[in-house]
Amino acid sequence: MKFVKNFNNNAALVSDKAGVDWVVIGNGIGFGKKVGDPIDENKISRRFVAVEKNIKMIDSVRDIDQRTLTLTTEVINLASQKLQITFSDYEFLVLADHIDFMLTRATGNIELGQDTLSWEMKKIFPKEYGTAQEALRLMKEKTKLDFPQSEAAYLTYHFINAGSGQTKLQDTIKITKLIKGVIDIIQYQYGMQLDTESFNFNRFMTHLRAFMVRHMCGESDQDSGSELDHSLIELMKVKYKKAYDTVQKIGTYLYKQAGWQLQPDDQVYLTLHVWRVTHRQKDAQSQKN
Repeated sequence: MKFVKNFNNNAALVSDKAGVDWVVIGNGIGFGKKVGDPIDENKISRRFVAVEKNIKMIDSVRDIDQRTLTLTTEVINLASQKLQITFSDYEFLVLADHIDFMLTRATGNIELGQDTLSWEMKKIFPKEYGTAQEALRLMKEKTKLDFPQSEAAYLTYHFINAGSGQTKLQDTIKITKLIKGVIDIIQYQYGMQLDTESFNFNRFMTHLRAFMVRHMCGESDQDSGSELDHSLIELMKVKYKKAYDTVQKIGTYLYKQAGWQLQPDDQVYLTLHVWRVTHRQKDAQSQKN
């Protein structure tokens, strides 16, 4: 590989024998290099195809050091193994930028209070949040710095984002807030706290996340449900009246907050999920009593 351009001492633009441009990261990878100089490939810790998005991101994280890059790689390896997710090149750079800022905050004893956010993350995305806590413990061990637990919520966002494919980080944050709003509506309508550890709750969360990701990605079909047997909707109204009425309130909330309209099939599936997550929990409580 031949040197083309220096971003900083630890990141450079290079070209391979086939003429493909790459962004490479490694300790001192571009230090003292001139155009056309060979690159020591043993120093490369991460490489990205030099698309515009990656180059812009590299340009914005010029001061990132090798410690941060190494730590980011270890956190990603942990998350990839625990959650079976893959981080794109861009997501690696975004997480590296975030971890670099985490190190700055920890060194300066700066804590961003997010107790409510942490609660939402823990309840709505338990696997991702649990992995984020493991990542914090790993970072504490490697750096000997003390990271507050509130940092786990921010790492959780990055893990969710990597596992969501097409969604962006800001969309993931929006989805989290919308899901919290939906849960609040159900709990208020039924006068109960949902069991966030239950199988039915987790199935409901999976359905909600998939539904919202579709809308975020513009994949919601306006004609969705047009061939749905309307007698099925009528059955929902009668057999699961309270759940159906709750879904109508959820639909109003989602329209006001995000401009989304529930299609007939959305209403059917949400009604069944709301009924299941509330009805079976009540049955379980009755059996205990």
